[in-house]
Amino acid sequence: MFFFDPLYFVFAGPALLLALYAQYKVKSTYAKYAEVATYAGRPGVDVARRLLDSLGLYHVQIERVPGDLSDHYDPSSKVLRLSDSNYDNYSVAAVGVVAHEVGHAVQDAQNYAPLRWRAGLVPVVNIGSTLGYILFFVGLFIIPQLAWLGVAFFSTAAIFALVTLPVEFNASNRALQLLSNNGLVTSEERGQAKAVLNAAALTYVAALAQALSTLLYFLFILMGRSDE
Repeated sequence: MFFFDPLYFVFAGPALLLALYAQYKVKSTYAKYAEVATYAGRPGVDVARRLLDSLGLYHVQIERVPGDLSDHYDPSSKVLRLSDSNYDNYSVAAVGVVAHEVGHAVQDAQNYAPLRWRAGLVPVVNIGSTLGYILFFVGLFIIPQLAWLGVAFFSTAAIFALVTLPVEFNASNRALQLLSNNGLVTSEERGQAKAVLNAAALTYVAALAQALSTLLYFLFILMGRSDE
């Protein structure tokens, strides 16, 4: 059956392995530096508040949310949400993650273009990624034109993953600079926080690789059909 086409794993296999490695890397690196307390000795919530206030972002609220590494910044409500694992944690890992989310708040305040592009793509991707699969498979067996339309819709997921990269890398760079400027980490701790953020960034690279590999597989199948 087409759905179990071994060729799919030729395209998707390397990206899947990268994704598995990325998950392992982020978990192991976070776990390692979650055991290292910062010299400043400030919990995540205090670090977030200090960084936000230093930038004049007094209006950004901080909330605690359940879970591990569920930290995120919500630009629609201007709220920085910190996970249980980082909210009152004094570790280098927690401080790095918290500062990264503050970086997103800064991007929002400064109208950072890639962040706006990504936000604009969200509704398109939510529809396109699902509809793309449906149109592709329906078109593959019934109406060929629909298959190409499905590929076009699915490509939005790859575009979203691509736009996400500068957003995340920029937030991490801002985070490290903010931590240093505010004296919240030593030079050694800055390097350790960078290791945590680099590991997290690898998951976004893996997401792009997965989206592109699936897109290439779809194109390969359709090109093969058109040559028949």
